[in-house]
This record gives sequence, structure tokens and C-alpha cells, in this order.
Amino acid sequence: MLVLYDNPFSPFARKVRMALDFKGFTYRSVDALSIEQLPGLRDVNARGEVPVLVDDDIVAIDSADIAAYLDDLRPEPSLLPASLQMRAKARHWHRVADRTLDAIIHDVSLWTWPTHHRTDQPPSGLLEAGRQDLEAVMRVLERAIEPQGFICGTVSIADFAVFPHVTSLRFIGVDLDKTRYPRLREWLARMRDLECVRKDLESTRLAAIEKFGAGKSPYESDKVVWRGDRIEWLLARGFDAWWNAERATGRAVIPQPSA
Repeated sequence: MLVLYDNPFSPFARKVRMALDFKGFTYRSVDALSIEQLPGLRDVNARGEVPVLVDDDIVAIDSADIAAYLDDLRPEPSLLPASLQMRAKARHWHRVADRTLDAIIHDVSLWTWPTHHRTDQPPSGLLEAGRQDLEAVMRVLERAIEPQGFICGTVSIADFAVFPHVTSLRFIGVDLDKTRYPRLREWLARMRDLECVRKDLESTRLAAIEKFGAGKSPYESDKVVWRGDRIEWLLARGFDAWWNAERATGRAVIPQPSA
């Protein structure tokens, strides 16, 4: 059986779970970011990041590589559209989700995480910069959704990659009102009608109750792992002084380079 080193709240892991369920795979999920499971995660990924997919002696690391592996393993239903044009578009939005949306949302949402109860405030202007950049991406996404209702016409990895990020925007004050974003609102409703998405939303909801209902988090509650895209957005927006202070306190962690 496939084993997914997972986390209920990681947008990258959620993407892979939706892809696995969309394609009809049976798999076992391990919440690998919990403190007790971290040693096992580092055995398969020295960077300590999810998701990781293990298929007997094959280990696929990185959500984009896992999605490609799933299509190699079971070509239908495909995670990529049929036409070359739409395939290129799907890969583009997959990349936007992984690099741009994740970076901004991660950087501005640290103060809302249930795992971290920070006593400080965001640096001045951070939330405003994040909301501005996220709304710019949403305006492009609004125009990008095809008339058939999905980003690339048919359901694809682009939808599964973007969906977890878009559904988190309300927690950081980005309002997708129906007058400005009618296609996007319809896309969200259409996504929620998919069985694999309903399963993801329910498992995430139940996990939030299970993991945080007692008031004690099973995850690291002080240090924050920063990948390259997250650091890049922060520095590009001029928050290098704050970033340097985070590193000086030991709260900011940069993963070890992978092989």
C-alpha cells in the first residue's frame, strides 16, 4: 500500500491527498509533522517536509513530483488536461500555487496559526503587502478560469494546488466578494462538489478538532521553517530587518539542502 507522509493542514499535502482520492488510490496517511513522527519523516526526507509518498522501495518527495508519479503509476484519470495549451496552463498555476500563493500566505498568517501563540505583532505593513499581492493574483485567477468552470477546463492538478490556498484567504482578511470574483466563487462551489475535495475538507475539519480541541498542539510551537520562496517574498517586500531578527532569536529555521 502507498504510504503518505502527510499533514492535515499543509496545502501541499492536501493537494496530494485530493489527487490520490481523485485517481482512486488506496493509501495510508501518517501525520508526519507531529513531534512524535518527525524522526520517521526525516528518515525519508532529510528536510523534514511533507508530503512524501512511499511506494515500496520508491520514494517521491515534493508534491509536484508526487503528482507526476501518480500519473505515471495510473494515467487515468489524468491530473493534466489533454491539450498541450491547457497542460502548460495547468503547470503554470500549479507553480503559482506552490511558489507564490504559499509564500505570501505563509508569511502573513504566522499570527493566526493554532500551533503558534505568538505574543508579538506582525511588522508594520506586512499584512497590507500580503493582501495587496494576493488580491493581484486573485484578479488574474478570476480571468483565468475557463468557461467550463475549472482553471484549465477540466479538473486538473492546478485546481487541487490552488484550492487549499484560496480557501484560507478569509483567515487573513482577503474578501472574495461575488461582485468582483464571480467566476472564482463559482469555481470554489464547483470544487466543493467534488468527492475528493469534500473528503479533504471534512478530514481537515475533523483534524482541527482532534489536534487542537484539548488546547495542546502536537506540533512544534515555537520555530518556523522557512523555504526559499517564503524568504524571497519577505525580502522583496522589504521586511529583511524583521527576518534577521527572527533568525537571531532562533525562531526562523532554514531546512538543510536536500540531495
